[in-house]
Amino acid sequence: MAGRPSLAEASVPTWRARWTDRSNGCWCRLFYLRNAMINFSSNGTCFMFPVSRFSSAKALGWASWLGHSWLPQIFKILGAKSAEGLSLQSVMLELTALTGTVVYSITNNFPFSSWGEALFLTLQTIAICFLVMHYRGETVKGVAFLACYAMLLLALLSPLTPLTVVTLLQASNVPAVVVGKLLQAATNYHNGHTGQLSAITVFMLFGGSLARIFTSVQETGDPLMAGVFVVSSLCNGLIAAQVLFYWNAKPPHKQKKEQ
Repeated sequence: MAGRPSLAEASVPTWRARWTDRSNGCWCRLFYLRNAMINFSSNGTCFMFPVSRFSSAKALGWASWLGHSWLPQIFKILGAKSAEGLSLQSVMLELTALTGTVVYSITNNFPFSSWGEALFLTLQTIAICFLVMHYRGETVKGVAFLACYAMLLLALLSPLTPLTVVTLLQASNVPAVVVGKLLQAATNYHNGHTGQLSAITVFMLFGGSLARIFTSVQETGDPLMAGVFVVSSLCNGLIAAQVLFYWNAKPPHKQKKEQ
């Protein structure tokens, strides 16, 4: 019947739909859950991706979500009621890199399995930023940060933001990741311990970023995306090495309590 969606269109759940308004030439973006192996052309025709090329990449992509999580770090901060040892500047730069990946991926219509963990990592990193400020006695500043970030994200996802700006934001991920991780490494070195830095989170991020090198190449073919994960793997490896080196080191106040 005319006007009704086809069976294929009705059977695939969606989070994001993207279409062009030909009358004014602007792009409109909504979220959708992209089917792992099926995509639709602009006229509603269904076509299949070659399973041999994408099946392993997609399986690893979804599995790597398990290797990208700040949740252990959040639970450790809440349990200790302290964010000692975490560099706020480092976490902020991490958030900048994650935001760039999310916005760039949505704009370029990449498969959700190739960047979905970045969305959840973004939410978790926002929570860590707030917790760091909260436990430093700057709760009001943390609330203001949440409001400003929300407005900035809406602006970046709006049709008013040029594609060149989004591309530049993604390109800035490499220096943001490098500087952010180096700041955390410098904090660890200066303190002589890793404080409330979660070893589980560090090792999960290291393994997840290694897996993402392969999936980004296979699913997006974008060298910029792959390059970000290569640099991220190197930097996460540095932090993981520090966690092992300072494994038995404890903050001074804990050493006094034990004495």
